[in-house]
Amino acid sequence: MSTSPTLLVLGAGPGLGMSVARRFGKEGYQVGLVSRSADRHPGYLDDLRSAGVRAVAVAADVRRPGGLRRAVEEVEAELGTVDVVYHGPGADNPAAAPIGILETRADDVRAAAAQVVDPAVELAGLVLPGMRERGSGAIVYVSGLSAVLPLPFLGPFAPASAALRTYALTLAEAVGPDGVHVGSLVVGGLIERGDIHRLLTAGQAGTGIGGADAPTATPEPATGLPSDAAPDAAPGSAPMPVLDPDDLADAVWRIATGAEREVIFNALAPAAV
Repeated sequence: MSTSPTLLVLGAGPGLGMSVARRFGKEGYQVGLVSRSADRHPGYLDDLRSAGVRAVAVAADVRRPGGLRRAVEEVEAELGTVDVVYHGPGADNPAAAPIGILETRADDVRAAAAQVVDPAVELAGLVLPGMRERGSGAIVYVSGLSAVLPLPFLGPFAPASAALRTYALTLAEAVGPDGVHVGSLVVGGLIERGDIHRLLTAGQAGTGIGGADAPTATPEPATGLPSDAAPDAAPGSAPMPVLDPDDLADAVWRIATGAEREVIFNALAPAAV
């Protein structure tokens, strides 16, 4: 078994997920990729291996019973103990428009929380005990801009995203004395090279909103969150704010190494963050 540290990417896609994998690979990490479909895994693995990064890929839906545990166990069987987890799963249907907050019912909020928060809590139960015992390790949770800014059009995903962020920051306070870093990456904008960005620029998405919040989120990750993007805009109109996934990946690295506990990207009003 290799002595190199291992990164687990929950939400492996062409945008942020792969940028995070490359960023940690440059630092000597092995990488375990997890996404719901294995269709794009061969290309992802070729990309990383061509850069000298040892990598494996697992197809799993982390929101289904047993899916997350199986993914962690399969990656650890190949690469050894997971040292860092990037938790950024995406929505099932990136073209689906979320309901607004005024149409949101209690059942809608419960369903959103089940998609967004439940896997985050399960993940902590799987990896934190070992990290605390070793005195090292990190989890970076990704949420959307509605975690910190009221965005009524995201309906039930707004309170769910806020709950995920609060959970991450509360965990950080609890495990910091053990030498473990837990942090929050808040993403507000279209992620370049990501699935949502591709759908919108091709004119296929229903709303023009994407990110770690709504069902319009990128399918590349594994949480069921999209990354909040610009207001509705038709293809060919004024360009929507776009975030460079390599910049986001650098932020994930800073959080994982304890340099920062939270980083917020707001492409809608960059001067405000």
